[in-house]
Amino acid sequence: MVALIVIGLPVMFLMILANRFFKFREKQLEVEAMNAAEKAAQYAARSGELEDRVRVLEQIVTDGGAQTAAQIEALRGPPARHANVPASDPTP
Repeated sequence: MVALIVIGLPVMFLMILANRFFKFREKQLEVEAMNAAEKAAQYAARSGELEDRVRVLEQIVTDGGAQTAAQIEALRGPPARHANVPASDPTP
């Protein structure tokens, strides 16, 4: 009976401790997996943006000069006011 207490209790204690450790480690791995999946989604979105930009650059390289200049100006959007233009001047 004494041997059961001397050997059994520490073994049970170690088993409980190991069980808690493995549950904790499993939760850590789940969090890391979620973070990795989120980063992968961000990289995929960024990859799509870069593909679009490369497509535009390829089109610029292969198109004629006049069309390219017009498309670049269209991509820039409306002209911005410069800092050296007086505020009373109504022209942009």
